[in-house]
Amino acid sequence: MRIGIDVRYLSHGLLGGVHTYVRHFVPELLSLASDHQVFLYADTKRPFELSGLPAHVTLRRMTWTSPLSSVYHDLFMRRQMRRDQIDVAHFPANYGLAPKGVSSVVTLHDEINLLPLSEVLGREFFRGNVKSFRTAAMRFYLHAWSTAAVQRADRILTVSKHAADQISRHSGIDASRITAIPHGLSHDLRRITDQLALGAVRTRHDLPARFVVADALKNPAVLVRAWRLLPEQLRLNRRIVFFSRRPDVLPIVHEAIAAGDARLLIRPDRPDLIALYSMADAFVFPSWIEGFGIPVLEAMTCGAPVIASNRGSIPEIAGDAALFADAEDERTLAEHLLAVLERPAVRRELQARGYARAKEFSWAKTARGILDAYQVAADRRALARAA
Repeated sequence: MRIGIDVRYLSHGLLGGVHTYVRHFVPELLSLASDHQVFLYADTKRPFELSGLPAHVTLRRMTWTSPLSSVYHDLFMRRQMRRDQIDVAHFPANYGLAPKGVSSVVTLHDEINLLPLSEVLGREFFRGNVKSFRTAAMRFYLHAWSTAAVQRADRILTVSKHAADQISRHSGIDASRITAIPHGLSHDLRRITDQLALGAVRTRHDLPARFVVADALKNPAVLVRAWRLLPEQLRLNRRIVFFSRRPDVLPIVHEAIAAGDARLLIRPDRPDLIALYSMADAFVFPSWIEGFGIPVLEAMTCGAPVIASNRGSIPEIAGDAALFADAEDERTLAEHLLAVLERPAVRRELQARGYARAKEFSWAKTARGILDAYQVAADRRALARAA
């Protein structure tokens, strides 16, 4: 096959779940696809993140001068794909349209872009995230592109069975056209036990001796409410350490900091985040909605006991290796925190289950599933031509 992949997430300096997905499955797939010709389509916004590409891989760099360049590439990347005579086009970041006659594979990471616009914008306004016309316009844009992309795709990939069910429900697409292929885990993830290394991170960020760690963008309010329900003596020498890839966190985080209950780390580098997971008494992830929830597996790999929301795909991914509460149930969350913080046996059991669960996921498995999906899409298109 001649395979084309939109890899602009590797030339934009972006963070987050989609970047993690593209950054890790692509190298594994290039290794597996040595019998195929692969074309990678990036732009020139930032240096390309992968180096040492093998001989069967061609990198196309599209000129980027402003945000409008991305819109232009959305519209016209297919022209370059047509010139490259690809058989299968993969769009791993929720949307993209293949040239006419070319098999199309789209990875939709969750159903958000397919929800009615009134619901999506209503949720964003409720959370205080829509602050400008630009954000609202982007929501409209992504909704339109994702809706068109999944309707025209030969194969839709997603990252969990829960996400597949939601995509089918909101798009009306037959579930047989959707394949759930879980994420893998980064090779750098491991539990750090070197006390000197951990101590350096603790000193650099002025961390307390005991803490739980949480993502400040994933429903922090319920964790703060649960924390205030814990006995004062238990909270006395402990803190919540929030991390965030963006500085615009909800006011409740700053309220917790002002009360002496929390710390906030903005964009901690990767080694420091791994150290946080390794030192934490627990990782708390009460997210409202997740297509996958890779931080859960990252924390498990580093030995952090996990307490998480029972919404979305999280129970599917965590299995029996986490304690669950509803995303708005601070009382049950407080009970789980109390159990983990006061009972070493509970921490050890969750830690052991977490290690075992995380080993079930790998990027090599993810890449194999994606390559198989390319073949299914190509075969489907060939059968359609024959018919």
